[in-house]
Amino acid sequence: MTRTPRRTTRPRTPAALLAAAGLLAAGAVVAPAAVGSGSSAAGPALFDDFDYTGHDDGRLGQRGWTVRSGSGGPGAPGVGWAPEQVTFPGEGAGSVLNLRTSTDGTAAGTRQTELYHQRKFQQGTYAARVHFSDAPATGPDGDQMVQTFFTITPLDAPMDPDYGELDFEYLPNGGWGEPSHTLYATSWETYRPDPWEAVNTHTAARQSYAGWHDLVITVDGDSVDYYVDGRKFAAHGEPYLPETPMSINLNHWIISGGLAGSTVPRAYDQQVDYVYFAKDQTLTPAQVAQEVAAYRAAGVTHEDTVPGG
Repeated sequence: MTRTPRRTTRPRTPAALLAAAGLLAAGAVVAPAAVGSGSSAAGPALFDDFDYTGHDDGRLGQRGWTVRSGSGGPGAPGVGWAPEQVTFPGEGAGSVLNLRTSTDGTAAGTRQTELYHQRKFQQGTYAARVHFSDAPATGPDGDQMVQTFFTITPLDAPMDPDYGELDFEYLPNGGWGEPSHTLYATSWETYRPDPWEAVNTHTAARQSYAGWHDLVITVDGDSVDYYVDGRKFAAHGEPYLPETPMSINLNHWIISGGLAGSTVPRAYDQQVDYVYFAKDQTLTPAQVAQEVAAYRAAGVTHEDTVPGG
């Protein structure tokens, strides 16, 4: 896989770099993360700052990313996935991933978006900075959107014991029985699609999460822990720990049955600032912020030393 050359002398998050990145108050003291206690210096990591020119930028595929196209779930039968609506507004290291989902009120006129990485991630720390939207970028509101950051393995058979899935899912207009804004953290053991049977557990917060949020998921041998903006949001134990490697996914779609009645075209945006993963390490949200600041201070927009895939 072609990779951006790694800078071998990457700074280890001095306080000045964190302050410059807006992650530390001036004059504060930061103790360096010890090897083996949460620093990615101790093991393989993935960092992507989404410095791309568009959905057809060849570096995406070289670096393990797939921009989804074609059709298929989730969402209503007949919806399509639109690669051209996966964009990277901004310039250079300041760019972000934008996932635009649009509809004219019909399944055939609905275009959803997804970007996912190859399947090679299991225990460790997953993180992303995500902008959730409560209102459409254009047109009338009301569709039941799902804006996500999650990991997943394929379901090889109904109730497959090797299936795994860890979700952050934000519903700005409700859905799945929720009347309004809801953020879910859901951990899956397995499921059967027909007749539907799910083995999962979830934690929900019923409030608006519009705006930028730091999302972190940690997975070790005992627990899956979810954090939002530095605070623990959920903790799930067995039998919901992933048994096999997963892919990292970001998608934006409309719940089946969740299209609003209007025929006026509309579009909704979800944005992602970066994605980060540290293999076999349980990092705190503060340590994640330090690692991201160090990458950016060193001018590194992409690094992938995680084996497999």
